Amino acid sequence: MKSLCVYCGSSPGASPVYADAARGLAKVMVDNNIALVYGGGNVGLMGVIADEVLRLGGEATGVIPKALMEKEVGHLGLTRQYIVKDMHERKAMMADLSDGFIAMPGGIGTLEELFEVFTWSQLGFHDKPIALLNVNGFYDGLIGFLQHVVAERFLKAEQASILIHEREPQQLMERLKTFIPQHHDKWLDRATAKKIV
Repeated sequence: MKSLCVYCGSSPGASPVYADAARGLAKVMVDNNIALVYGGGNVGLMGVIADEVLRLGGEATGVIPKALMEKEVGHLGLTRQYIVKDMHERKAMMADLSDGFIAMPGGIGTLEELFEVFTWSQLGFHDKPIALLNVNGFYDGLIGFLQHVVAERFLKAEQASILIHEREPQQLMERLKTFIPQHHDKWLDRATAKKIV
């Protein structure tokens, strides 16, 4: 594992615990010689983790749409900064540059990025690990909701288990490093799926 894509908020959140966790994740990544790939911003948790990776001597690669760069939210001190035409190109490039994915606390954009790579994994488009850094229980509700989705038979338990989650960066890193891809048929019941009109 040489690089990890980190999705996180363009805001710092309501508590300093989120920025502390971003700095903690940055240290664990640099200690393990893992480069950061992220959305290229200099604001919120995005800016915190990029700044800390760079301060500790690690590599940080940003991928940002031209429109956001022009709004002066692009980080100007990164190891590499790719300026792309739109969000679709951004997400595709971030995925291509990464050996795995971590979602830290964030808003709708973070969730959208997380669920896209989660869906791609479910469909067999990649076999890279996907994880939640569940800072201060931020993702407890989401984890519970996914259990509900499994109970209602819209998701297999095996597919839900693809999503790794830990509260501390070091424990999360250990699980990412020992991740073994597993392939499961998406359909809960192919016979039932064929009957749906």
